[in-house]
Amino acid sequence: MNVTLYDKLIDVRLTAAAERALTLRATPLVAEMELLFSCLLRKRVCFGESMDQATPVNDRLSVRFKPIMTRRCSVSEGGATPPSEGFPLENPRPFVPGWLAIDYRRGEWVGQFGYAE
Repeated sequence: MNVTLYDKLIDVRLTAAAERALTLRATPLVAEMELLFSCLLRKRVCFGESMDQATPVNDRLSVRFKPIMTRRCSVSEGGATPPSEGFPLENPRPFVPGWLAIDYRRGEWVGQFGYAE
């Protein structure tokens, strides 16, 4: 299935387990594709229920893209979530991914996104 964010088409891929888990939900799931700008780039998919600024894919799933930037660059923080803030992009389209893959494993939503096939 596909969804358009910032005039860019995103291929949304769900595993069979994710499709089954979505049908059991009472409220839509929101998959947020977060692109962190820091010393290095970091990509992650966060899941929640807040529909704020989310674009529906269907009646069970919505997505959004969130670029953020750290307040400082500290490699020593490792996997910790550094202090960050929204990073408004004048033209977010080039940064919006081409695909989003969602799975449901051991009771947890997992996702990844990317730019090339």
